[in-house]
Amino acid sequence: MAPSADARSLDGARVLVLGGSVFVGKHLVEGLMRHGARVAVLNRGRTASSLPDSVERLVADRTDATQMRDALAGREWDAVFDVSGVVMSAGGSDVEGLLDLFDGRVGAYVYTSSIMAYDQSLVGRFPWTEDLPTNPDGADSYGGFKAVVEAAILDRHRRTGFPGSVARPAAIYGPDNNIFDMELPMFLRLLQRRPVLVPHGGLVVGTYGHVDDLCATMIAMAASPAAAGEVFNVSTDSVDVNRYISVLADVVGADADVVYVPDDLLPELTAPGAKPAFGHLFKVRHHAALSVDKAQRLLGVVPQYDLISGHADTYRWFCEQGLDRVDAALVDPLWKASWDFDTEASVAERIRG
Repeated sequence: MAPSADARSLDGARVLVLGGSVFVGKHLVEGLMRHGARVAVLNRGRTASSLPDSVERLVADRTDATQMRDALAGREWDAVFDVSGVVMSAGGSDVEGLLDLFDGRVGAYVYTSSIMAYDQSLVGRFPWTEDLPTNPDGADSYGGFKAVVEAAILDRHRRTGFPGSVARPAAIYGPDNNIFDMELPMFLRLLQRRPVLVPHGGLVVGTYGHVDDLCATMIAMAASPAAAGEVFNVSTDSVDVNRYISVLADVVGADADVVYVPDDLLPELTAPGAKPAFGHLFKVRHHAALSVDKAQRLLGVVPQYDLISGHADTYRWFCEQGLDRVDAALVDPLWKASWDFDTEASVAERIRG
């Protein structure tokens, strides 16, 4: 990464991470500490974490205004990173109240949004750039809520100069990934020579980025005064499902047993309540590619990993953790996503028969 000449140093900076227990938050904390930042993490304290002892722990439920005020009273920060996974308005989150706690008390505020903050009617248009319309679905949906928070941050910047910026990643992968229907079951399918069910001829395009590259970009955003009031797509490679499977097969060193799903079978396999037959990113509703030109141009960020080296890094971690010996489906705590190899095998046999 080549930061701009006016970039702020985070060495010795007082930094707060909202979230910070697992995956993105964990990697962000590690990255900030490598920059010499003095890091505090605020979360509910309910998720086990392996953060260094030097990280200050603040405990509060961000949907509880009193707890947040008590935890943050009198504190000022050089940078705040909001990486909390899903905080819906239905859970009582007060976006404006949260920004009030930091307005005038923070040097930079970086919000981790999502590709789902885009208007999803854009599916099939390439590429998606930061100036396209955002999700109109409202605060009770994941993407709609992300868009609501983005709008509040950008509006606050226009009104008060609040130094907020927005990172929009697509599919994030890497060590510690706690979304369990992405690369983890793909590695297992390949290792165990299981069928890989592929809808839409494998032509659905997705954009993938390593978690450490996302964190490096967010750190660059906090360090750059020019990032305030801006939205940045953050990712690396846009590839179709066929290429994605091919790359992971090469990383594992196995041949993929690809089974293409006929279109007329898809309504049954994707009906409400149906058991998962393939990864959620293989569905046509995720057919999109992000342009990352803006981040590269304004922040000077250059990804450390491409799709191959990033998944090779992830596969090494996967094996070191003993995940190559997993013999039962895992369910992630956020989306309840998982896999069902028995269902997949049954569908594959049905197609081949």
